[in-house]
Amino acid sequence: MAATIALAGAATATGLDGTAQAAPRPSPEQIRSDVDRLHREAEAATEKYNGAKEKAESAQRRLRELQDESARRKDRLNDARAALGSVAAAQYRGGGLDPALQLILSEDPDGYLDGTALAERAGTRHRAEVGRVRTQLREIEQLRGAARVEAKSLTARRAEMKRHRDTITGKLTAARRLLDRLPPEHRPGPTGAARPTTAPGSVTAQAPGRRAAQAVAYAYRKLGSPYVWGATGPDAFDCSGLVQAAYRSAGVSLPRTTYAQIDAGRRVARSELLPGDLVFFYSGISHVGIYVGDGRMIHAPNPSAPVRVAPIDEMPFAGATRVS
Repeated sequence: MAATIALAGAATATGLDGTAQAAPRPSPEQIRSDVDRLHREAEAATEKYNGAKEKAESAQRRLRELQDESARRKDRLNDARAALGSVAAAQYRGGGLDPALQLILSEDPDGYLDGTALAERAGTRHRAEVGRVRTQLREIEQLRGAARVEAKSLTARRAEMKRHRDTITGKLTAARRLLDRLPPEHRPGPTGAARPTTAPGSVTAQAPGRRAAQAVAYAYRKLGSPYVWGATGPDAFDCSGLVQAAYRSAGVSLPRTTYAQIDAGRRVARSELLPGDLVFFYSGISHVGIYVGDGRMIHAPNPSAPVRVAPIDEMPFAGATRVS
């Protein structure tokens, strides 16, 4: 990256007189700006990772359900074939075996589905039983096809997760290297607005409902918890993970990602914000916090700062949602 190369201090420029000159060292303000940018980019990738992970988990559940249903259908098919086998044994002892039963009880029972004259070959007495087995085989094949689709989806989602994970770790590693070049007095830390300036009780009393008040109370209890990308608590969080955990504690199920959470309630204007409202930032809706009144929120900022109280003006405001 350009910023990293500039910080390496090894790049030189040669003037017309042949004198080598060191590239100018970035100021602490420029370094902090680059770190903030890297953290924003990592957070945007984190939300994409969270979304891919949610879809992968859904595909995994669906695949298990299809596999379980397929196994149950196969058990019922085996029971039906066993019943027809009893009929076949009786026919065999009587000197003949219905051609349809021969096909169903063969080593390749699926193959009989291609026999267009099966219904005609089946004896009147056993046509209903044969029809049921035929339907069961088709249903099992449909389940197998759906399972193959879900397996492909799962593979794609896992590959997507890996791409986003690589992006996140790359951005965070670059940010840490930049921070390491700053003098200690210029490094961001858990100071400033990490603690509340208003009593939590007076804030929750202003919330528009019981659930919002409970979510705010949860967020206050988590002040000082570390930021960990992909985390949803109880001891560490990313930004959308904190919001999801806070409302989960109040009995409300929210989506995992910021760009889904903004549509999980009723949109409210900035001038109408109340404690418990979700406030979103940046044009890509890549960051979220829980409003606590007086123009402030509780949020999980980035790996260089814990869960803290901060002004909503410190980032570009994108919108707000009230969760009912």
